[in-house]
Amino acid sequence: MKKYCFALDLKNDKKLIEEYDHYHKIVWPEIVDNIYMSGIVNMEIYRLETRLFMILEASDSFSIEEKKKMDLMNQKVQEWETLMLKYQEQLPWAKPGEKWVLMENIFSLEEHSKGLRINSEAKLSDN
Repeated sequence: MKKYCFALDLKNDKKLIEEYDHYHKIVWPEIVDNIYMSGIVNMEIYRLETRLFMILEASDSFSIEEKKKMDLMNQKVQEWETLMLKYQEQLPWAKPGEKWVLMENIFSLEEHSKGLRINSEAKLSDN
């Protein structure tokens, strides 16, 4: 299973943010179908004021490049993306035309603590 995290900003307009939140409560079924067909198993979007954070969990065969190609060929996805442009604002460091920016994973408790958990479990079993 692969995990990706992305960031994006919304325009700093309370009414637009409310509309954006509303659209994400009633996401079109064609969009949800497209997400699943690409190999994404779960997707969550979090918002703090104007900053968005998206977590994707995907199958091992998932490809961001293939997802982009699928999206470009899907008229309903293009309609959704055009609608979302009304609300979204590129991050200052985004490349031209880039919306969601892939974030770098700098810490994983699971990876960081593998040896620590083994030592802790051994100490617990000694008691």
